[in-house]
Amino acid sequence: MSSPFRRLLPGAISLLLLLPGLAPKAAGQSPAVEYRRRAESMYAVVWQHYQVPAHLGLFTENYPSNRADTLTYMQGGGVQEKAVSFLWPFSGMFSATNALLKIPKAKRRYLPYLSTLVTGVEKYRDTLRTPPGYQAYPVQFEKSDRYYDDNGLVAIDYMEAYFNTKNPVYMRRAQGVFTFIVSGWNEDAGGGVTWLEGHNDQKPACTNGMATLAALKIYQGSQDRHYLDWGRKLYGWMYQNLRDSTGVYSNDKKLDGKVNRTFYTYNSGSMLEAGVLLYELTGEKHYLTEAQQLAKDAYGHFSQEPHHAPLNLKIDLPWFVTVLFRGYEALYRQDGNYQYIGAIEQDLNYAWEHARDANGLLTASWTANPDELKKPKRLLDEGCIAELYARLSALQKIKKAQPKRGESSNSPAPDYFHQ
Repeated sequence: MSSPFRRLLPGAISLLLLLPGLAPKAAGQSPAVEYRRRAESMYAVVWQHYQVPAHLGLFTENYPSNRADTLTYMQGGGVQEKAVSFLWPFSGMFSATNALLKIPKAKRRYLPYLSTLVTGVEKYRDTLRTPPGYQAYPVQFEKSDRYYDDNGLVAIDYMEAYFNTKNPVYMRRAQGVFTFIVSGWNEDAGGGVTWLEGHNDQKPACTNGMATLAALKIYQGSQDRHYLDWGRKLYGWMYQNLRDSTGVYSNDKKLDGKVNRTFYTYNSGSMLEAGVLLYELTGEKHYLTEAQQLAKDAYGHFSQEPHHAPLNLKIDLPWFVTVLFRGYEALYRQDGNYQYIGAIEQDLNYAWEHARDANGLLTASWTANPDELKKPKRLLDEGCIAELYARLSALQKIKKAQPKRGESSNSPAPDYFHQ
């Protein structure tokens, strides 16, 4: 990263931190403006608190951080928090930056941040093993495992960066990542990509759902049929093997054929977005029909799961819900049904009003649980808040311009902005 950007960064953060303030919003403030304000303020707070000055482009796992947290999302669990975050939480900031870049008035401001995130993600790239791929922890510190779902996120983020900038380097990197991902495909249990390189014990929805999206987004940018074929293949495997009788997606399939009927919002979210993308790319109506059915089933399932009374849905993890939101957003742009987006919008706004701590960070449950408010907050749970609000800001203009399903462009904005 160039020295001019090093000088720019603190000033840019100071400017953004002035945006939210503590005063009530101005009378007549539109939801699009308010949501953009929230997206930028959260992004600035996360960047300020989580960045690691000694390692450009990298962040801490938690804030405040005493490196005492035990992380449970790695193979075997029980991994101790380290000097910088693992790749999965990092990817949330990459995605948030891409979402902010889609707001025309914000694009110029966030291009330098994108460059910094690209510098950061390349620190996870391992070229000593073949094919090259991104490991869970930066290579400068240690050799670590390479997860196929993590690599799916990298490919998606690079393609979104390509769509935002048209920089061909980003698409080439996404294509390289995809080569690594499909090296994890085998025909055991009827096909599918495993979770972790070298561990052929399960075929999870997280890996195969993200691989599907990666393939389709690369095809969208490259028009190389190879990626569309893979997208269809991966989608088909997911649909046939992990779609549950409830309509939502199970967590994984073991090699003995047993399906783990644990349901997370993001596994249905990735397939929802993939279904919409396949419809857009092929024109085959059944993909849209399947996406609409999944949207309905996912909302039915996660709204009926036990959850906190003020909320519409079970917030299993804020980042998981963000992936579900992406699927609902993709579908909304096709059929104009705002119901599902509106439910998450209401829950997020409730959290913004009631579940922020003294540093401006949200609890993972999106409720004002006193114990949660006092605890350190995970990068994974916070970067996605900036992404959600950036996406909501962009959607308000579409919603206003093209009211559908009984909505009126003159309908009053929800009265969520009390601060």
